[in-house]
Amino acid sequence: MPVATLLPFTATPNRKSASPTSFRLTEKFILLLVFSAFITLCFGAIFFLPDSSKLLSGVFFHSSAVETNTRTGPDSSDSGSTGNDDRVLAKIRKDHEKALLEAKDTLQKRPDEIKQDISKAKEEVRKEGRKEQGGNDVNTLPFLEYHRPPGATGREPLDSETKERRAKIKEMMKHAWDSYRHYAWGSNELRPVSKQGHSSNLFGSIKGATIVDALDTLYIMEMYEEFDAATDWVEKNLDFNVNAEVSVFEVNIRFVGGLLSAYYLSGKEVFRRKAVELGEKLLPAFKTPTGIPWALLNLKSGIGRNWPWASGGSSILAEYGTLHLEFMHLSKLSGNPEFALKVMNIRKVLNRLDKPQGLYPNYLNPNSGQWGQHHVSVGGLGDSFYEYLLKAWLMSDRTDEEGKKMYYDALQAIETNLMRKSSGGLTYIAEWKGGLLEHKMGHLTCFAGGMIALGADGAPGDKTGHQMEQAAEIARTCHESYSRTALKLGPEAFRFDGGVEAIATRQNEKYFILRPEVIETYMYMWRFTHDPKYREWGWEAVQALEQHCKVEGGYSGVRDVYASTPNHDDVQQSFYLAETLKYLYLLFSDDNHLAFEHWVFNTEAHPLPVIKRDQTDRPNEVE
Repeated sequence: MPVATLLPFTATPNRKSASPTSFRLTEKFILLLVFSAFITLCFGAIFFLPDSSKLLSGVFFHSSAVETNTRTGPDSSDSGSTGNDDRVLAKIRKDHEKALLEAKDTLQKRPDEIKQDISKAKEEVRKEGRKEQGGNDVNTLPFLEYHRPPGATGREPLDSETKERRAKIKEMMKHAWDSYRHYAWGSNELRPVSKQGHSSNLFGSIKGATIVDALDTLYIMEMYEEFDAATDWVEKNLDFNVNAEVSVFEVNIRFVGGLLSAYYLSGKEVFRRKAVELGEKLLPAFKTPTGIPWALLNLKSGIGRNWPWASGGSSILAEYGTLHLEFMHLSKLSGNPEFALKVMNIRKVLNRLDKPQGLYPNYLNPNSGQWGQHHVSVGGLGDSFYEYLLKAWLMSDRTDEEGKKMYYDALQAIETNLMRKSSGGLTYIAEWKGGLLEHKMGHLTCFAGGMIALGADGAPGDKTGHQMEQAAEIARTCHESYSRTALKLGPEAFRFDGGVEAIATRQNEKYFILRPEVIETYMYMWRFTHDPKYREWGWEAVQALEQHCKVEGGYSGVRDVYASTPNHDDVQQSFYLAETLKYLYLLFSDDNHLAFEHWVFNTEAHPLPVIKRDQTDRPNEVE
């Protein structure tokens, strides 16, 4: 058989003389050969090119049109079939050329660029999946024009001694940060003695608590190189997509609060995006019959529960009552009112309940909406609830009248029922258990001096002076708890019974874990009075920290403040960088550095701007 008879083009030298049917079958055979070659080339690219996903999507996108044309070809009219076939062949040639160009382009890319393309493609797939499931995309947050609130950074003090002391505290921050970065980067906290990472189960498997907690302190101290390194870590590594149970309270005050503060100080959008993303993951905690949130939440499943030791499955006052500041800002920055509605509902539940002696018990059942044990404390389990009532009013530019009333009513009940004076003249705030007082004051309770001073100028009637006196007396009592120890650092709790005053009598109350509350009160008292003793007391604490808590690998808590030599607990708490060192730095800074008229501090010392009443539509502007 002649070779020519095997070639379709030579078998019919005059194409017009061939019948329409035989002509289309011949052309289909040609197309099948070309298309088969093309598919072979594409699949070859899949196996041999490093970034095949991009090429593959292009090939199949274009080939679908070709397949449509060839499938409909036999059913189309005879007229114009040649033109259609020419267009198909032209399209195949064009797609072939484009595929070759894309392959060439991919082969010329650096490995890091190829990885970036792959990551970008994965992120797009993830976003599409979220949208199909009805989830919110945090990358579609409303546009906000950023304006930095005043006082984000401050000038150096004019007084030389104050300037030197402030520089010393910055040096302490650098030692704490550098040690963490060297020995525990990415872990939640640092073990400074053993020089390794440390993680608490409070954060589940979320990492980087120290990084997020320290962001604003680094910025305030103008440690911009360290701030940039922390920002880079947040952008690349901070991941909330974890199948783990977290403390809603701790994650809110440290992570959400830290991210919000970093956004307001720096204007970097990554912090707003991450804060809103985490806030959305915390919302399922409110899925209870009353809307009082669970203490613990699995971030993946959205299933919550309460601490097993908490009075018959109750939620804790200081935990569900310490979400308001952050959630109000989340609503402002996301445009989603749900955050604000959740925390405002908590107040509705509380306002419907009777308060024993006007006091708020520490336990509330989220199912029944009834109080648990009638245990009242301004220290652990209760403390920051009262703080957030006052600060919600201040952060609203003093428009939140409900928060204001709740705060001053609660403070009056605390003064009447819990505040006492020892035989030695020390004012303290006791704990109330079913109507009986326990004459113990915790280190955590020492924040109350600063809180009362902060709210004194808004006190009803003529009580401003009286409340400033109370604040000063509490500051003095807490200073005494420090000065009466061997290490000049305060115990976790101290008592006023059995002939002792401001001294810990139980071994499990003698430890010091780098807590900030006493320093916090010194800072507020200095700002409102400019009495130099508060700076002196703060400097005493600096010297004690340097002498007894500083180790080669950072700063450690101690197990017994009454022992002559420190026994280190080997934990550098994240709040040491977030709170203790920040408050010390501000104690030796000018008053216009994070001025109270423009900023409020959350309970982890993360500054959040006052939302000015005439600028509610521009949430990040306070000027």
